[in-house]
Amino acid sequence: MESSKIRISAVKYANTYPFIYGLTETGFDRKVILETDHPSDCAAKLISNRADIGLIPVAALPLMEKYHIITDFCLGAYGKVRTVMLLSNCPFEDIRSVNLDYRSRSSVTLAKILAKKAWKREFLWTDTSEKFDFMNIAADEAVVLIGDQCFELEQYYKYRTDLAEEWYRLTGLPFTFACWTSNKELDKDFLEDFNNALAAGVNDIPAVVRKYGRTGVIQGENLRIYLTENMSFALNDDKRKAIKLFLEYMTEI
Repeated sequence: MESSKIRISAVKYANTYPFIYGLTETGFDRKVILETDHPSDCAAKLISNRADIGLIPVAALPLMEKYHIITDFCLGAYGKVRTVMLLSNCPFEDIRSVNLDYRSRSSVTLAKILAKKAWKREFLWTDTSEKFDFMNIAADEAVVLIGDQCFELEQYYKYRTDLAEEWYRLTGLPFTFACWTSNKELDKDFLEDFNNALAAGVNDIPAVVRKYGRTGVIQGENLRIYLTENMSFALNDDKRKAIKLFLEYMTEI
């Protein structure tokens, strides 16, 4: 019955193509209800029990009553990620105000942590909504922008700062943007099958690029480079350390 299926909310960006590929090519998607959303919506669905599993921003973990990080995979980066950026038309030292992308809690929080810990700067932080025009900002403003649109829009800004690269410089650790999380205990066999399905995509990036390389903003060779050189999918000890440190820094700001 449809109502008894596990509901999964995944991120709707190119960094999630390997996961979607694995879930669909193995047929795992037929056992569940799979939806794709902005990162902040993945979190909102999990928190409000409209999903059982979400690929949620790490910054949303403290908002959950209880949570379980359930797979060997995440969205992470060792250094430059290219899809979490601080963009401006003035030099960094002249930025006074930062407009924050409404689509991700982790990236917004990361920017605030870096401002305090790495840059020693105070900015006027401004939240945005769907109607915000990221291209039309004042001379002394910047934007925190996430997702595929960074590839599309970064050329229109004179100055670019990669936030994952700045985190790596500050901590020596990778950054973990989002991890597969459930809001309840789930069956071990189900979790093993889910993990194996994700692995099928992560372990076959050439096939992922063949399938998705002609759609979306990031295409062809750009997509291959992004998925192999910028993104890092294994939720290893380094990335778990990074999550722990990030959550500690979050409490300070």
